[in-house]
Amino acid sequence: MKTPEQILESTIHIGEHKVAKTFLAKAILGFIGGAMISLGYLLYVRVVASAIGTFGSFSSILGACAFPIGLIIILMAGGELITGNMMAVSAAFFAKKIKAKALLSNWLMITVFNVIGAVFVAFVFGHFLGLTSTGMFRKEVIDVAQAKIAATPLQAIVSGIGCNWFVGLALWLCYGANDATGKLLGTWFPVMTFVALGFQHSVANAFVIPAAIFEGGATWLDFILNFIFVYAGNIIGGALFVSFFYFRAYYHPERT
Repeated sequence: MKTPEQILESTIHIGEHKVAKTFLAKAILGFIGGAMISLGYLLYVRVVASAIGTFGSFSSILGACAFPIGLIIILMAGGELITGNMMAVSAAFFAKKIKAKALLSNWLMITVFNVIGAVFVAFVFGHFLGLTSTGMFRKEVIDVAQAKIAATPLQAIVSGIGCNWFVGLALWLCYGANDATGKLLGTWFPVMTFVALGFQHSVANAFVIPAAIFEGGATWLDFILNFIFVYAGNIIGGALFVSFFYFRAYYHPERT
């Protein structure tokens, strides 16, 4: 395992590399990132709905254990996820390796293609294929979406902070691990935790709320309002609570 100073150095380098990717690479990897997080959430819905009759409220814990597959694939196989970029690209910005314009441009583009990937999965695999459109699975996806929508703006922001604090830590541990096992475990535990706690992830919500919309359980206005506040919280959680705090604690270029 790398030291915290070494992890920060790796994170800054990765943030620079994310910004330097071509438009096409960002578009493809952004779509993959949104799709993989959504497929992880689709697995969550299927596990919870199938297990609730046997395991009751514990079924949500089982679903949380399944959800991290999405971020594991993104980090180990390739993909761009805005919540991760809120942490990694911010580190490069704090280190003055990139300009604010580059940071915001990266965030905007990855967000757009993440949402496209998430809505694609919600419609094609959820609605069209029928994985969220029938019986207990339809009920679960609508129940989850309604719980997200019911949060007040302040609750959505705070929940978004909690989520991306853990997602940022998942990236931090993944970047610090020296082998595939360490990367997998370092990603899995923080992501499982935020899902089990019910914190809100803007891209995951870009799957589950549209999935409910396609089944008549929510509206696009519900989605937009939720997305705005959760996204703001995700920025604070990733860019401030992880990237900035660790940057201030561990960035000492004069000592190198």
